Amino acid sequence: MLFWAQHRHAPYYLGAVSFIESSFFPIPPDVMLAPMCLARPERAIWYATVCTVTSVIGALFGYIIGMFFFHWAQPLLMHFGYGLAYQKVQIWFGHWGGWVMFVAGFAPIPFKLFTIAGGALHLSLLPFIIGSAFGRGLRFYAVAFLMRYGGKHIDRVLKRSIDLIGWILVVLVIIGYGAYRVLSA
Repeated sequence: MLFWAQHRHAPYYLGAVSFIESSFFPIPPDVMLAPMCLARPERAIWYATVCTVTSVIGALFGYIIGMFFFHWAQPLLMHFGYGLAYQKVQIWFGHWGGWVMFVAGFAPIPFKLFTIAGGALHLSLLPFIIGSAFGRGLRFYAVAFLMRYGGKHIDRVLKRSIDLIGWILVVLVIIGYGAYRVLSA
């Protein structure tokens, strides 16, 4: 990944990794996005845009996998140890529907579980797409912004704390949603 991040065709590789990570690949595009933004800070926003657009298209591919090929995907999810995480994702979809895709953009649970589950559960496509775009977009633009303006110091902090940051954001979104529900009742 780091080799690809330095290649002259790196934006194409970034888009490909972002697409396939949203549906079946285990490595998140952040591992390419961060060094690319550090190397060319003036292109950071463009790289985040590439990541976001291709991730949402990949999410739609994951949705198709879940909708039409879940009988093949489910044994693979279990084989790779995603069984419990997949059950969590199903519960979240049961509570919040396709809007949970916004949280999925930040969650340390692999995004592909959300996209495949969304298709398997036949979630409404519009909230699925909007949630994916906002969740993934905020994540990738945050990484690009931090790399552009924080440099190598922020890169080291992110590598150490990315899971913790993801869970904190998930908790904040759930608290925000709960507050919204209480106040709007």
